[in-house]
Amino acid sequence: MIYIFILFACFILFNINKMTNSLCLQKEIPEEKQATVFHTINILVTILLISSYVELLFTV
Repeated sequence: MIYIFILFACFILFNINKMTNSLCLQKEIPEEKQATVFHTINILVTILLISSYVELLFTV
């Protein structure tokens, strides 16, 4: 089960990063701030994925 979830998490992170890149291009965010935007979004999504895995782990 953990392998399926890791694969799912990688897919989600990849898609979120693609959407973040589109957002940065559309809103014309400067290069200096783009790294901060990517780090913040990646950390928040990772926290969300870890918490959902823990919830799955204790409910199943």
